[in-house]
Amino acid sequence: MTPFPACGATKVIIAPHANSGYTYQYLKFTSAATAFGIYALVIMDGPRWHQQALADDFDNLTVLKPPPYSPELNPIEQVWQCLRQNVLADRSFIGYDDIVEQCSIAWNVFIEKKERVSKLCPRQWIAPTT
Repeated sequence: MTPFPACGATKVIIAPHANSGYTYQYLKFTSAATAFGIYALVIMDGPRWHQQALADDFDNLTVLKPPPYSPELNPIEQVWQCLRQNVLADRSFIGYDDIVEQCSIAWNVFIEKKERVSKLCPRQWIAPTT
């Protein structure tokens, strides 16, 4: 399987915090899930743990950082907005485990309809060329 949002496919790692180690694991996961002969483009915004060099170990993907303050270019921003508005709105959480549980449920609700993913995530500027 290839983790292309245009096809409705997704990959996610739920972690207790964000750092370059988890980012590397996500890239490793994505690289392994990318079909032979396909090249993956991973869009990452500006946090310090989103480092271009983390992709150096993989020959089938690259990291692209969009310009600062351009959330419209990063598909994940629309995913977070959709989750906040439709699944996680007006919620309070009991603690960390409840946050993880509710975010996991929200993610699964989001991906249960592949057409929702395939309509919300693709960007014309990153469409594959033939």
